[in-house]
Amino acid sequence: QVRLEEYGGGLVQAGGSLRLSCTISARPYTIYRAGWFRQAPKKERELVATIDWRFANTYYADSGMGRFTISRDNVKNMVWLQMDSLKPEDTAVYYCVADDNLRSISSTTFTYWGQGTQVTVSS
Repeated sequence: QVRLEEYGGGLVQAGGSLRLSCTISARPYTIYRAGWFRQAPKKERELVATIDWRFANTYYADSGMGRFTISRDNVKNMVWLQMDSLKPEDTAVYYCVADDNLRSISSTTFTYWGQGTQVTVSS
């Protein structure tokens, strides 16, 4: 069983930064990818970024390109999302995800989801 727990969300002013953290509880060598999704009010959930668990290759969707940075520590089983130059439109619930199947780095299919953490960016 894989469990994910996110933390680090909160309220930040536009232009500020926030770092989301996620702890992944899983047996060794079972995770292939991790990533972050987000869902804004009245919008569909969208991929932000993914990272290969072994080689740390990364993929950024349009929503995460340029201002967000995903990273991981595959010994501590943690993944982070550094968000800079935040905008009000980044306001959303952010979800940590993990996958125990071998898929493309850009695949939006993930097996495990966290409960989400709220990020609110004020103007």
